[in-house]
Amino acid sequence: MTSSPAPPPVCSAAPAHHRPLRRLTARGRDETHRGISSLELFFDLCFIVAIAQAGAQLVHAMVEGHTGEGTLNYLMIFFAIWWAWMNFTWFASAYDNDDVLYRIVTLIQIAGVLALTAGVSQVFEEHAYLVVVLGYVIMRLAMTAQWLRVARSSQGPERTMALRYAIGLCQIGWLGLLALPEAGRPWVFLVMALLEMAVPLYAERTHPTPWHPRHIAERYGLLTLIVLGETIAAATVAVKSGIDEHEALGELLPIAAGGLLIIFAAWWVYFAVPIHGHLRSNRRSFLWGYGHYLIFVSGAAIGAGLEVAVEQAVGKAHLSALSASAAVTLPTALFLLTVWALHSRFYKVGIAQQSVLPATALLVVVCTFLGHWAVLAAGLLAALAVAAGVTLTALGTSPERGRGEESVAVPVL
Repeated sequence: MTSSPAPPPVCSAAPAHHRPLRRLTARGRDETHRGISSLELFFDLCFIVAIAQAGAQLVHAMVEGHTGEGTLNYLMIFFAIWWAWMNFTWFASAYDNDDVLYRIVTLIQIAGVLALTAGVSQVFEEHAYLVVVLGYVIMRLAMTAQWLRVARSSQGPERTMALRYAIGLCQIGWLGLLALPEAGRPWVFLVMALLEMAVPLYAERTHPTPWHPRHIAERYGLLTLIVLGETIAAATVAVKSGIDEHEALGELLPIAAGGLLIIFAAWWVYFAVPIHGHLRSNRRSFLWGYGHYLIFVSGAAIGAGLEVAVEQAVGKAHLSALSASAAVTLPTALFLLTVWALHSRFYKVGIAQQSVLPATALLVVVCTFLGHWAVLAAGLLAALAVAAGVTLTALGTSPERGRGEESVAVPVL
């Protein structure tokens, strides 16, 4: 009778990468195959719920004739959403260890954004900020906990940097908004927003976080895709409702066609170049990252504008055709111009290529005065900008990234 094989030795501890709790230490910028995790994707999808809610309230405010007030509320709410998303994104790129505590704290942040979402309608309708501020504080306290974990796991300049982030979160100031009179809130909000954006500049003055350029570019690109997808969804529902309830196919077809061309062109121009090669320093990357507020807010506003244009076309909006057209053309122009400033201009060769997007943005603004055909004309111009950019690239030489960056052949817009 043969003896049974000896059982394998029992490990006294699980491998480091399987332990439920691990030190929150820095990841390397030179990691290969650094992709987006399922938790990050889940995080983004939950954030888009808040963006969609803010857009819906903007549409309601504009349709009721409260364009100025609605736009101001939209910009403030969107900043709160975007800033919380951006803080998590850059932190995760540098320190995501995917242990149990990291996941739990991230899920708490998601709960915070859902709480914020629940209070968006109260901001627009009643100017009540309690629920929104509560949700924002939940998100930011969770982020503070993450930075304190980093401080505990590090030393020297890195620990100082982590503590600056943890202490520099302006919680008291945001809570103070609840006690202020309504007229003074926008100004205090502006001051608080500027202070918040100064925190990373101060915290990373002597020790930058090791964020991953490709990972960051992919994270921003993913949220841009989600925003544009939400824009298409909102516009499609608006057009369908207009056709079903008012049988206004003739009035809505130019809006639908123009809106689709605008969104298609927005996708094309944003993803025309691999921007990660430009993200080589904190100075460049902070400007690029902060500038995306305008890309995200304008991309989402295009969808809201298309909904407003549909409501005006079927006679359900208390605003003029000019205002309804501007609700589409102005955010479209802002999107094109900001993408050129943050992305495309670094890859262009010659005045002709450099001029395509700025000139298109200007002409899209002019389209505002075309009345019923404004959205279609803006969409055709955006499509022509794509065609012009691709043609100029094909006819010219392949652009090269200057100052020691690798050469790359890409379609330039």
